[in-house]
Amino acid sequence: MTHSLLIVGFFTTLIHLTESLAYSMRLAGVRTRQIAVSLSFVTSTLLVSRLSNMFQAPLLGAMVDSSVLNGGVNAIHILEVQFRFIIFCGFLGSFIGLMLTPTMVQVFAVAIRKFSETGSVPRVVASFFVPRRLVLFVKMLRFPSRESLKNISIRSLPKGFLILNMVVTSVYTIGVLCSLLAGAMIPEFRSTAIQLSGIVNGLATILFTLFVDPAGARITDQATHGIRPESDVKSVVFFLQIGRLAGTLVLSQLLLIPFTHYILWVTRGLAHWAM
Repeated sequence: MTHSLLIVGFFTTLIHLTESLAYSMRLAGVRTRQIAVSLSFVTSTLLVSRLSNMFQAPLLGAMVDSSVLNGGVNAIHILEVQFRFIIFCGFLGSFIGLMLTPTMVQVFAVAIRKFSETGSVPRVVASFFVPRRLVLFVKMLRFPSRESLKNISIRSLPKGFLILNMVVTSVYTIGVLCSLLAGAMIPEFRSTAIQLSGIVNGLATILFTLFVDPAGARITDQATHGIRPESDVKSVVFFLQIGRLAGTLVLSQLLLIPFTHYILWVTRGLAHWAM
């Protein structure tokens, strides 16, 4: 296993960990009654994901270039195995995020209240590196337990958006990987294939924007205004994270090759049309 693959796996784990923990910001917002601030913290938290992706992308490109230079069917098979390892790292990040959610809900709640006092995100971040705060963070460390899960129920939640969340997560996970793998299979049209990652991720973006995010936001707002119990938001966070786990562990692995061939088909069609 190459060093570059391990580094890519590390950043993939970090990306999915950050995105999984961002769900817990909904619950922190309800508990502090500061939804707008909590949503702004989601954007700040996802900066870690964006920065990780910035470091990860060139290494992924280098892995594909190496596969093309080596040539042969075996090189493509090795690249596929490497990509499946990267997908598993995504699952690992989501799993760690699920385990850390009880702790991070408390941490985010403290951060939101601290922001209300200081009005500065950098000051909030710096305050957590004070020794006293680090000790407090250790004391807040909690893991999911049977007691913490007793109020979680799927009965009062719309099932459709939870299923779509699983699909969206799986598609986001493999969108770029499918285009890179397709580019390695037809290196003469590699640039076209890589640019076509948008036709995979575009579908996920539409589903997320129209069905997943609004449904979760509606439940969060209703809980904030006392229309729903807080436990419903807790249930939303839990089942969204379970959907991420299922999406990255199972669905992404199943869809990797079919979506790669879909991009291959579109790439060949575009190449034929351009000629």
